[in-house]
Amino acid sequence: MLKTLDPLLGPELLHALASMGHGDEIAIVDANFPSGSCARRLIRMDGCAALPVVRAVLTLLPLDDFVDAPVASMAVVDAPQTVPEIVQEFLLAAHHAEGRTVGAEALPREAFYERARGAFAIVQTGEARLYGNVLLRKGVVRPGEPAS
Repeated sequence: MLKTLDPLLGPELLHALASMGHGDEIAIVDANFPSGSCARRLIRMDGCAALPVVRAVLTLLPLDDFVDAPVASMAVVDAPQTVPEIVQEFLLAAHHAEGRTVGAEALPREAFYERARGAFAIVQTGEARLYGNVLLRKGVVRPGEPAS
């Protein structure tokens, strides 16, 4: 255990977050996501719901403010205007962590899969709620901002 770090941030996830650069994405996905066939780097967190993992990651990961939508979710098939409750929770967590309104986009399922294939890492959770998938784009820590 380390002080001040969320215990969900284990060695593999910490290493991935520290290794990411500006513009890299991390996908945090639900239990149904085909992570085994999509991931370049797979971090399994089967016993965890997605929202606590997103919150923990956002304690360390700055979101990109050079793009309009540093957060992307998977659009509901046949109802793309619907925003699932879990996606609303992801967005609230991002707004809270950043202290600002964070832009987001909903991608069609296949487009989300394609973006996830290019993600720096995929974190597969045990999230049972459908559409519990999110991509987070890493921003920068500017001079004068706390780096840790």
